[in-house]
Amino acid sequence: MKRLANLRGSIVIASLMAALTISGCATYKPVHNSFYEELKKPYALDSGDRMRITVFGQADLTNTYSVDKSGYIAFPLVGSVIARGHTPKQVEAEIARKLRAGFLRNPDVSVEIAQYRPFFIMGEVGNAGQYTYVPGMTVQNAVAIAGGFSARAQQANSDITRQVNGNVMTGRVPISDPILPGDTVYIRERLF
Repeated sequence: MKRLANLRGSIVIASLMAALTISGCATYKPVHNSFYEELKKPYALDSGDRMRITVFGQADLTNTYSVDKSGYIAFPLVGSVIARGHTPKQVEAEIARKLRAGFLRNPDVSVEIAQYRPFFIMGEVGNAGQYTYVPGMTVQNAVAIAGGFSARAQQANSDITRQVNGNVMTGRVPISDPILPGDTVYIRERLF
């Protein structure tokens, strides 16, 4: 009788564990298409990006400038220039327009990314933290930079939190997926 009660108790516990596992999977939603569309868009600048701005023939204006927390760069002669959400080409055109309005007759401006804003990685990796982004980086590259997977890491996929059209979105992706500057990569712990 005692064995039968223990067996029933074990079955109940096993059933509860299975239900919890299945319900955890049931809350997962596939990544929205806009999450991947962000990868196809031209690069939009944001806080933490550093740009090399060259004004040809004007050595005093040519330098490396950072996008501040407000999303602007401080450029000599013209003051603040909005950068957040704009492409390097748009910033280039805006600086040229402002310089043309009273400072230089026909400015020739070039803007290129000197250093991308960092990405963040946390969870089951060797050294979670903030790292320098390199173009073409995947989740797997990010894990390698952060010291590799821990012994308990779920190695098949990860969660990425990304800003998409002004909204913060999180999606579960394979480790071969690309990441973007500013992304937060989370490596989950495996269940077994």
